[in-house]
Amino acid sequence: MWATLKNYLIYFLTGGIFTVAIVALEENGSRLLSGFATLVPVFTLVAYLFIGESRGGAAVGEHAWFVLLGTLVSWVPYMLLVAYLAPRLGSKYAILAGLLAFFILAGAYIFTVRHFHLFGE
Repeated sequence: MWATLKNYLIYFLTGGIFTVAIVALEENGSRLLSGFATLVPVFTLVAYLFIGESRGGAAVGEHAWFVLLGTLVSWVPYMLLVAYLAPRLGSKYAILAGLLAFFILAGAYIFTVRHFHLFGE
């Protein structure tokens, strides 16, 4: 149990450190570094290291395909909405609209994956 809690703490701290670094870089005028840090797939990087350790490479590969297709279905439209709406409505409303679209599309994607038993589901 302690090993599991220790792993969860590592996951949490890794994500938090990258989030703080991204915001700090942006606030200090380092837009390119902030953008680069945002592009680093921190969550999948950490998750895949630990999934690979516990379930093996096949599980990581299957999960990567699931996430890749899910990204195209839900994350790309989210980013497009935020990029388009932020200058027009402000960041809060653009993010809200983007998240609404994201959750609707992600829900539809997960429903489809389950319905057709894709990715080992």
